[in-house]
Amino acid sequence: MQRRDFVRTATLFPLAGSGLLRAQPDWPQRPVKFILSQPAGSGPDILARYVADRLARSWAQPIVIENKPGGQNVIGALAAARSQPDGYTFYYATTAAMVTNAYTFKALPYDPAKDFAPVRLVGRSPFVIAAAANFPARNLKEALALAKAQPGSVAIATEGPKTFSGMLADSVAGMAGVRFNHVPYTKAPDALQDVIGGRVPLVCLPDAALTAYLSAGKVRALAVSTAGRQPGMPDVPALSETFPGFEYTGWNGLFAPAGTPTEVIARVNRDLEAVMQQPEVLQRLQTLGSQAEQRMSVPEFEAFMHSERERWAKLVRQLDIRPE
Repeated sequence: MQRRDFVRTATLFPLAGSGLLRAQPDWPQRPVKFILSQPAGSGPDILARYVADRLARSWAQPIVIENKPGGQNVIGALAAARSQPDGYTFYYATTAAMVTNAYTFKALPYDPAKDFAPVRLVGRSPFVIAAAANFPARNLKEALALAKAQPGSVAIATEGPKTFSGMLADSVAGMAGVRFNHVPYTKAPDALQDVIGGRVPLVCLPDAALTAYLSAGKVRALAVSTAGRQPGMPDVPALSETFPGFEYTGWNGLFAPAGTPTEVIARVNRDLEAVMQQPEVLQRLQTLGSQAEQRMSVPEFEAFMHSERERWAKLVRQLDIRPE
């Protein structure tokens, strides 16, 4: 189902100008569209709307948020890839759509590397391994020891074995020499309800999905997937403290259909950079479970994407994941 909403500024007035896009110094001269693969109200959707609102203020043009969920990000990605590369459509994407899908689909109907041009990284979103309040293990070391003593009996809720959270859980299990019993969920709230209810002892989900439950004491964080401890969770150990060098975080970024004018891509990158310098934006993204990327040029984002694909290709090989 398609859902459209307008993110508007307090003052929306058209900019003057005409002619071809490459000759327009006053871009944008009409509404801009952000396509998302996630449903309205999801973590990426909330972040995208907030960022879009900030950009819309600086552009004096509305940004249309178009949600196209389904097919493990494929529906939205295809719609974005097939859009006209005229500088008025962008894809607000996550790690799954732009990196991991390429390794888990046997015949992915879009090419993340060729069908899109990187614009800018918006923020990084760590994943958290958490436990039910009544789970006997009080930290990650104890949880792994319990899983080792009872092979395959300790269940962990994830988004599925070939999703970001599922692969992260498997990677941790592999490094620890244990085996978890995966319980896949399509919706994070459903997974958390089963964890809170004591039906599943562990969960691995994005920080943004867990924030409210952690604050309310309904679940306990055992580890965060970043290289170091996070400002918002200083008492939660990083996985790198148990497994040196380990770091796998999700992220949100903006991409354009291949062929989009480089001048527009550079402009959007520059304007996003200005947004990410605003203290209130940094604070808001942290509240939403995302670490704002304050500085990143287009070439730096291209290099980041290359390194991410190499990183995940290595993990997929280690986990012996076969595309389906």
